[in-house]
Amino acid sequence: MALMITDECINCDVCEPECPNSAISPGDEIYVIDPKLCTECVGHYDEPQCQQVCPVDCIPLDPDHSETPEELQAKYEQLTAT
Repeated sequence: MALMITDECINCDVCEPECPNSAISPGDEIYVIDPKLCTECVGHYDEPQCQQVCPVDCIPLDPDHSETPEELQAKYEQLTAT
């Protein structure tokens, strides 16, 4: 699954620079995650880095974008292909 940022976000700015896929960006009111770019850090790290640094724990799995570990790996490979 891709991750999502809930409305508990306090716009602290710590998640955006941690994303290796540049999937996090400022939204109209809170930060947002582009599900087309989010791999839950598969291929980069063992754990999603945004979740690790979030001080308010507002980055759960996005139930609307369910993906298997294999699909996340394939997305990572596509995003990092040169």
